[in-house]
Amino acid sequence: MQKTNNIPKLTVVGAGPGDPDLISLKAIKAIESAQVILYDALINVDLLKYASSTTEVVFVGKRKGCYAYQQEQINELIVQRAKSFGHVVRLKGGDPFVFGRGAEEIDYAKSKNLKVDVIPGMSSALAVPTSQGIPLTKRGVSESFWVITGTTKNHEISSDIALAAKSSATIVILMGMSKLSEIVQLFSNENKQDLPIAIIQNGTYANEKIGIGTIRSIQNVVLEHRLSSPAIIVIGEVVREHTKLDRIKIELNELKSAF
Repeated sequence: MQKTNNIPKLTVVGAGPGDPDLISLKAIKAIESAQVILYDALINVDLLKYASSTTEVVFVGKRKGCYAYQQEQINELIVQRAKSFGHVVRLKGGDPFVFGRGAEEIDYAKSKNLKVDVIPGMSSALAVPTSQGIPLTKRGVSESFWVITGTTKNHEISSDIALAAKSSATIVILMGMSKLSEIVQLFSNENKQDLPIAIIQNGTYANEKIGIGTIRSIQNVVLEHRLSSPAIIVIGEVVREHTKLDRIKIELNELKSAF
């Protein structure tokens, strides 16, 4: 890449939950216009086809404690590339402001006088249960839902899960598979051993897998179905409403020709 005179700017882009069709048109336009793309582990790499052949594409993902770059290095990389080449797109799975550290990166970029913008994405917390026919709310069943990280910055279970276990709300837990036994114990402490729970692995991808059980049985279900990260945990009576959906193929020829 050659140095350009473009104004240094950062666009933090939500790539959606996995299915490459579940990304916004605005996000695709941002990818097309980028001089540099820094992308995470959970994005679908098929989205990179929208980038220009001259765009620098850099993997900066994190998976299970394995880091291509530390967060501080990513922050510096954003600023360095923006000042050298212009428009940097930070492509993040789901929605960048839902456990995506997008706000941190924008704050840092602003402190270095970059122009900044954010494009919302479809959060996996909502999209993945929906794609499996599990409504997060349903009249007469659930009036609210919590979205909680299973693992905190200090690699401990979130204390909010214990609070959520006392409620009648639907609970959606991200990054919680390594804490599953602790989660089960917290709900068991509230005498909710028979509460339905679903675990959805690789949500919205072609290799999506789901296991459904109760708080009492879910660890055996995980072993039986060989479920692992990345996965979303959904707990609550709405899991009983799980509906098998018919996948209807929709072709958007005019849209495809535009890209």
